Amino acid sequence: MSGLNDPSFFDRYAHEYDEGNAPDPAPAVDFLAGLVPAGGRALELAVGTGRVALPLAARGVAVEGVEGSAAMAERMRAKPGGTAVPTVIGDMADVPVTGPFALAYLVFNTLFNLPDQARQVDCFRNVAEVLQPGGVFVIECFVQDVTEFDRGQRVATRALSKDAVHMEFLLHDPVEQAVTYQRVAFDAQGTTLRPLRLRYCWPSELDLMAEVAGMRLRQRYGDWDRSPFTAASRKHVSVYERV
Repeated sequence: MSGLNDPSFFDRYAHEYDEGNAPDPAPAVDFLAGLVPAGGRALELAVGTGRVALPLAARGVAVEGVEGSAAMAERMRAKPGGTAVPTVIGDMADVPVTGPFALAYLVFNTLFNLPDQARQVDCFRNVAEVLQPGGVFVIECFVQDVTEFDRGQRVATRALSKDAVHMEFLLHDPVEQAVTYQRVAFDAQGTTLRPLRLRYCWPSELDLMAEVAGMRLRQRYGDWDRSPFTAASRKHVSVYERV
């Protein structure tokens, strides 16, 4: 399915994005706010509808954003405080803004929306270019469980009621480290398709990307609450420092 990694792809989801089951942003906001010194600037890549940026800005942090979907950015601007977060429409891997920033962050697995390793490396390198010395880049990513797949595929029921069923079809490509999703809803309105492709990275691979870009791992946690990252962790929050 071509086009799944175009920067504007999420235009099609903007109208319903805030209606989903996104996690409470408060733990991420608490974590990130503690990394910005007084007077420091923060940059959110893939700022979306402002789920994290707006409450972080409400803490007094000067937040700017990059967003590939103009429709998503418009949703943010329509919210209280949304116009106070300057946002550039563009590809997050290019980081098309002017630094320096004390903090850059990319949450909710969004790094994996970039189509391949080369563009993910570009993102790290370009973030490093706009960070001030000692500035940090924070990413939140899942750890892919490859045992979920049987012969490279998986089918799951996400929700079921007397009026609707929501299912998920996945194909796994271990060579590309990519998972292509088709989330399908069958209900009274008909059939709705929500495709997605993610190119996942292992934590060690991310550490190497950071090193190539001139950053180093400062800390890695199992979640925003700073719980330890272990072999059983299904996600991580990693803090990289510009050297």
